[in-house]
This record gives sequence, structure tokens and C-alpha cells, in this order.
Amino acid sequence: MDADKLDWNWTLREQWEVHWKHQLRARLEGLTDDEYFWSPVPDAWSVRPRGSSTAPVQAGAGDFTIFAAPQPVPAAFTTIAWRLGHVIVGVLAARNAAHFGASAASYESWEYAGSAATALDQLEAQLDVWLAGVRSLGDAGPPGPDR
Repeated sequence: MDADKLDWNWTLREQWEVHWKHQLRARLEGLTDDEYFWSPVPDAWSVRPRGSSTAPVQAGAGDFTIFAAPQPVPAAFTTIAWRLGHVIVGVLAARNAAHFGASAASYESWEYAGSAATALDQLEAQLDVWLAGVRSLGDAGPPGPDR
């Protein structure tokens, strides 16, 4: 593979789109609230109604908060709710804000989903913003020191 001839814009989008359409989305289809919040062990990191968490550091602006820190040793178990919250905010929304002009987003300012359906809607919305942002870069990609 010749990196100089690779269409990075298309490759980056294709990587997300293929994984989303053919691996991840189908596995999330029909996700119930019970599955979304299911905890494999007591005190797993999760999204919880405000005021009900025992986490020393909680983040979130709405009716639900996410266990934010500190990272325990050994690493904590996490619920699907926590993992989706992390991907929605930390992987997509914060980057959408930093790179593509979307509204500011952080673990502290996010309104976490109180249901599986809402979380999936948030995930799809942030993925759409990210993909549109990458598309907007065009063939040349992002401006940088070498461009």
C-alpha cells in the first residue's frame, strides 16, 4: 500500500461506516433498557440517575451521571450504558466539537441517556456529525503543518 496514494478521507469514513453497518449496529438492534443498565458486578461503572451513584467522581449535566474517575486498579467493570456514554462523548462528541465546529461537549456537560433508545439516538447523531465532518475535509484532508 502506498500511503501517498491512499485516499485517507474515504478510508477513514469507510472504516467507521463498515464497522457500524456490519458489526456494531446490528448487535445493538433491540437493546433494551434492562440490557443497557445491566451490571455484571455490584458497583460497575455505569450511567445512573443523579443522586443514586456512589462514585467518588460523577459527571453529567442532566438527570443521569456517569462514573468518571478515578480509574481503579484493577480496572472497573463497565455497563453497556457506560461504554456507550464513553463512545458518544469521549470518542465522538468531544472530537466533533474540537475538529468540526459542533457544540462543546465534555463528560461534565453531557446529558447522558436514561434509556437505551436515547443512547442509540445520541450515538447515531454524533456518528453522523463525525462522518459529515470527515467528508467536509475533502481529498486533501485536514490542514496541517505539512500542507
